[in-house]
Amino acid sequence: MLKTKEILDEKDKRLHQKSKEVIFPLTDEDKKVINDAIEYLTNSQIEELAEKYDLRPGMGLAAPQVGILKRYFVVVHEYEPGKFKNYVLINPKIISNSIEKIYVDSGEGCLSVNRDVEGIVPRYARVTIEARDINGNKITVRGREELAIAFQHEIDHLDGIIFTDRIDKKDPYKDMDNMRAI
Repeated sequence: MLKTKEILDEKDKRLHQKSKEVIFPLTDEDKKVINDAIEYLTNSQIEELAEKYDLRPGMGLAAPQVGILKRYFVVVHEYEPGKFKNYVLINPKIISNSIEKIYVDSGEGCLSVNRDVEGIVPRYARVTIEARDINGNKITVRGREELAIAFQHEIDHLDGIIFTDRIDKKDPYKDMDNMRAI
């Protein structure tokens, strides 16, 4: 299983580089990273397992966060207590988004950012993404609210952007009144 210490810290320069498109078929290494990420993210959201294995809770992990500069990420969404849906999105592109903007009321977090960060990150309330699945088939997924935020957060990683880069340095709560908190 992936260990927390294998996830790159925000100071690592690789997290600020743009990732390359994935060429199919996937390599064995990429398949292993995807499976390890699913296992880590699932276990990290189950309190007893997170404690047992010393995992930081997380919902998403992008390949660059483990040092692989390729355009794919995994999101494990707990849609109801103890029930998870896995999303593996390869070469993702946002093809449509809502006008409405939202932000995480308690502040956005990241497995690569090991500190509290003040401020809000404006995100679209709904997004539609076109991507490839692990077999290279074209897929379209829609995300709302926290799932939409997770998708946008992980796509940012593929573009070398960390959520802290999206917080206004001079006014961390800028335009907060024009968005909905979730």
